[in-house]
Amino acid sequence: MKGFFLITKALSDQSRVRALLSVKEGELCLCQLIEVLGLSAATVSKHMNLLLQAGLVQRRKEGKWHFYRLAGEEASPVAQRALAWTLEELERDPTVRKDTRRVRETRRKTLEELSLCYRN
Repeated sequence: MKGFFLITKALSDQSRVRALLSVKEGELCLCQLIEVLGLSAATVSKHMNLLLQAGLVQRRKEGKWHFYRLAGEEASPVAQRALAWTLEELERDPTVRKDTRRVRETRRKTLEELSLCYRN
């Protein structure tokens, strides 16, 4: 039951769902997610940690960068169903579509350019 409540908590916040759906087309660095969501580094980091604890995303570290992607086959069955349901239900949502465009724009910027947010 613990896994279920971690997932429902993770999906209960609009910014976390937006962050989750931002990585639907491939992994993003934390600084890219900050750019897409327009939130502080600390806030996005906390959101991503909750999604990670729920088993909805995976994280890898490369130097100073933290990259996130949707959980794959290693995710629990309940996490896989939650991801499938979330992706299906929100694929046509205007906010999600706008975020998808922002993700594509953000991918054109270098990580160094985006990491300036850590200096503010």
